[in-house]
Amino acid sequence: MVDAATRDIDLVIPTQGRASLHRLLEALAPQRDRLGEFLVVVDQPGAVARVSGELDGPVLAGNGRGPGAARNVGWRASGAEWVVFLDDDVLPGPSWADQLCADLAALGPAVAASQGRLLVPRPGGRAAGDWERCVAGLAGAPWITADFACRRRALAAVGGFDERFRHAYREDTDLAMRLLRGGWQIVPGGRHVEHPVGEAGFWVSVSRQRGNADDVLMRSLHGRHWRRWGRAPAGRLRRHLLTATAGLAAVAAVASRRPRPATALAAAWLALTAELAWARIAPGPRERSEVGRMLATSAVLPFAAAAWSAWGWLRLPLLRGAPAGNGERPPQTAPAAVLFDRDGTLIVDVPYNGDPRRVLPMPGAARAVERLREAGLPIAVISNQSGVRRGLIEVAEVEAVNRRTRELLGVDTWLYCPHGPEDRCDCRKPEPGMVLRAAERLGVRPERCAVIGDVAADVQAAQAAGAAAVIVPTPRTEAEDVRMSPRRAESLEGAVELLLADEAGGGR
Repeated sequence: MVDAATRDIDLVIPTQGRASLHRLLEALAPQRDRLGEFLVVVDQPGAVARVSGELDGPVLAGNGRGPGAARNVGWRASGAEWVVFLDDDVLPGPSWADQLCADLAALGPAVAASQGRLLVPRPGGRAAGDWERCVAGLAGAPWITADFACRRRALAAVGGFDERFRHAYREDTDLAMRLLRGGWQIVPGGRHVEHPVGEAGFWVSVSRQRGNADDVLMRSLHGRHWRRWGRAPAGRLRRHLLTATAGLAAVAAVASRRPRPATALAAAWLALTAELAWARIAPGPRERSEVGRMLATSAVLPFAAAAWSAWGWLRLPLLRGAPAGNGERPPQTAPAAVLFDRDGTLIVDVPYNGDPRRVLPMPGAARAVERLREAGLPIAVISNQSGVRRGLIEVAEVEAVNRRTRELLGVDTWLYCPHGPEDRCDCRKPEPGMVLRAAERLGVRPERCAVIGDVAADVQAAQAAGAAAVIVPTPRTEAEDVRMSPRRAESLEGAVELLLADEAGGGR
């Protein structure tokens, strides 16, 4: 056992005592010398004694309020600087602990967390079924806590997980959003764990609709743009509500003996249900059992989604007990490089501008760039240019505007994304691609970069890459996006001075 006074990394494993817990612990056993305590938190009261008898090590009792609450029990019992949350159904490889230590070794004090990658095995020889695709979606999900190393002081600052999220859904996104809004950074790590696809019951897709109640709580806590800031896809709730409404209205029309409206509404319900079923059947193996399950669950699923969403709104007045942190802000480290948005930040935003003669620097832009140059910081510009994809401007015109901006302001490193939202590329902000590539080109780590921009996408691209961000609002900046941003300044010069005033530290 590692001495409590010297250990740096503890593991917190919430569990209900599933067999997968033993596979996880067996995989970690050869790596114990690199880690501190293994804090297993049993969140099923009746299983505490059984798990305690099966394990050689401390077992903590949860309060039965879900994985978020169980993780709170674990990290509050830890004295380590870093707490690593591992789900009990993941499998780390033989070098996972070494990779974890490497991920954490170079992180600055403003970094709250390092997230490991999740790998989901694909079925061999056939297309993935509905449940397998659902689990596979975890591999690309941001901020999930299946392998999430978090600084203990950052958890204390925001009060840990919000225990109003009673299931393994949205509790991790909520924690990440509170950390990021508090000025902390979350960076991707190089390590990975495997998440096998476990068995699922016939009605699993229906039972998962309870997450719609948690989505209501997310909106209440984080505003109407919570999906944008939480990097959560829109989902199908609106269509589910329409389907459920058509079905219930058809029943009501039958009950009131109105055959024509009943027929029309039933046809609408059937068409919407068929569309949902086909959307789930088409990508899969189309085996008889899978098709039957999709047809049956698609008929019920919209009603379950609507009911859980309604319950989410009804229960809001009953929810109390928001996490109470100490409000500590992270110690800020002076950046090693600064990345600017172009339109609306460095130069006046002229929509889809391809004419260099219309380039006009924003107030204070020249002085802000010069101030960074005096401080010896490398600078780059990262810009979305979807006008290329839309056929409104040519690549040559974008580059001509960039050259003119370079002549006026003296920035040498430029990256732009010519794609549109429909291309689903990794470079269009709010995706992190341009931030990562700019950091590589400038020779700095992404978490040592700071992004200055005027809209949510600039801040979100920085957060997705693990970088710092400052928003400089303009008339097109939404008030809610200013509220959600970790730091703001009233001018470009103010943003630069804010960054340069941060305590120097770390290296490139």
